[in-house]
Amino acid sequence: MTDVEARAALAREIDATCRLTGTFVLRSGRTADEYFDKYRFEADPRLLDRVAAQLAPLVPTDTEVLAGLELGGIPVVTALGRHTGLPCAFVRKNAKPYGTARLAEGAELVGRRVLVVEDVVTSGGQVVISTGQLRELDARVEHALCVIDRAEGGAQTLAGHGVTLRALFTRADLEAHRVH
Repeated sequence: MTDVEARAALAREIDATCRLTGTFVLRSGRTADEYFDKYRFEADPRLLDRVAAQLAPLVPTDTEVLAGLELGGIPVVTALGRHTGLPCAFVRKNAKPYGTARLAEGAELVGRRVLVVEDVVTSGGQVVISTGQLRELDARVEHALCVIDRAEGGAQTLAGHGVTLRALFTRADLEAHRVH
């Protein structure tokens, strides 16, 4: 199987595994008849491993630490770390108020080139917030990586904050390989 065929097969499997039909209330309050449940690919070890293998070549060569964002970025960054050999950090939405009281656990971030890893990017809002917080900790963040870019302005939002987004798939990629 060629790389192109393997990528197409992975897109089909992710779409088939994660696309649900029914009635769903979205975060915006809008109702949809279709929903993409990203946790279904993150909870399947074999599928997640294939995702990470395809993501690994997209990691910038100067990356020193992979930083997964709570919650969906955590399993992705852990699997990606296995394929790249890079240390990982697990980034909370807010620093916990007890114990270590840290925003990020795991690998040291100060002064290091950090790649922010997320499962799905829509508006890019959480990546922007987390990138700002990581930069306050003296992490050097110029890139973010996601499994799926929903192509709803996230890449442009991130670019406005000095972050280049790389995505394994866009919503259009999943649609193009969808089995009807």
